[in-house]
Amino acid sequence: MNRSPKKKIWIVDDDNSIRWVLCRTLRAEGYDVRDFVHAEAAISALMRDQPDVLMTDIRMPGKSGLELSKLVHKKFSNIPCIVMTAHTDLDSAVASYDSGAFEYLPKPFDLDDAVHFVQRAIDLNVLQNPAVEETLQGIEIIGEAPAMQEVFRAIGRLAKSHINVLISGESGTGKELVAKALHQHSPRANDSFIAINIAAIPTDLVASELFGHEKGAFSGAIEQRLGRFEQANGGTLFLDDIGEMSTDLQTKLLRILSDQKFYRVGGLDLVEIDVRVLAATNQNLEELVEQGKFREDLYHRLNVIRVDLPPLRGRIEDLPLLATRFLSDCAQELDVEVKQITESALAKLMEFDWPGNVRQLENVCRWITVMAAASRVGVEDLPSDILQAKATVQPEDWESSLSMLVRQKLNRGQENILDELLKRFEAILLRNALDHTTGHRQNAAKLLGWGRNTLTRKLKDLNID
Repeated sequence: MNRSPKKKIWIVDDDNSIRWVLCRTLRAEGYDVRDFVHAEAAISALMRDQPDVLMTDIRMPGKSGLELSKLVHKKFSNIPCIVMTAHTDLDSAVASYDSGAFEYLPKPFDLDDAVHFVQRAIDLNVLQNPAVEETLQGIEIIGEAPAMQEVFRAIGRLAKSHINVLISGESGTGKELVAKALHQHSPRANDSFIAINIAAIPTDLVASELFGHEKGAFSGAIEQRLGRFEQANGGTLFLDDIGEMSTDLQTKLLRILSDQKFYRVGGLDLVEIDVRVLAATNQNLEELVEQGKFREDLYHRLNVIRVDLPPLRGRIEDLPLLATRFLSDCAQELDVEVKQITESALAKLMEFDWPGNVRQLENVCRWITVMAAASRVGVEDLPSDILQAKATVQPEDWESSLSMLVRQKLNRGQENILDELLKRFEAILLRNALDHTTGHRQNAAKLLGWGRNTLTRKLKDLNID
């Protein structure tokens, strides 16, 4: 369905192919599209006319896309800005939102996603929060997989927010790193970040750890002690393994979240605090609620915003990047030579199930750094549990991988899944067929059961060179 041609979209990118594809796609959708090679040209044009949506790359000669986004946000705050970048890390995502961007679009992107973001920017016409200047201060979350881009988006959107957040994910996926990033990109960044693992503390001591106690409150309480809530006053309290909290403490926590007031154990004076709570769990809290093991009202109070971290097997394309970083960090820590993983060893690592997720991969990289004799690590140099394990996904078991991918998208509430996956499926077929025929289109078309014209049209539609 074509949209009103009055809606003007400006594209700023020094990449001719990106501009051409976006212009062609958006014009086909009925938009009035104008493109610019660099930010300076767009800024000059802004003095005479303004678009309904501006799309810009980050890295360009001259002014960067972030500088352009900041200028647009400051002087033309009614223009939503969509920032495009090939650098799909947390810094880029957060910097994009910090610049006032409406949305962050990692390259290579699906053209349907680009059209969707443009239309949503027009429909919602919302303003992002003002730019913030906090940095990660050493916190780094690595990931280029689509699921991690969603995590980066969530952190960026929550900048300058005081909202409670529930972080879910299997053990070892990096929930505390996300919590620290949320804190560092919030108005509370200059105040305390206090973390406590509920499961690691004996049940009878959790109340004292959280709320503190008065002198003589119980045997061994020889002096007054401030709890984690008071230590985090003005800042952020991270409650890991929240599903392990007893029902009695759940009631007290609910009251604190409602009133920001509590009593120390054995105390009579009401303590007032101002704390943002970030909670994390590797359990299914909805099931615990149904079983009566977790208060439904507390669940809704914590689950204002939810960030779902994917398991490593659900973002396996990030493994080479993660392994490279971990091997470098371990070598620097131990003051030894950085180990290099061969392609065959890397392929073996990518077949593994990784039940311990990113934390397990980091430990394996530490083991390799210490135990592998040669500087180049082959399959035979990997730990025995990796070598003895069966591959998680066999080539003939691609249906299981597809099923897992679909479940992930459904859990994230994604729509138009069939269209996206069909395009990705056809792109994989095309690339492999052309690789097999060394680029001979007619032979590739014959192998796939298509006519040559169909293959040519698919290549153009899927933006495959």
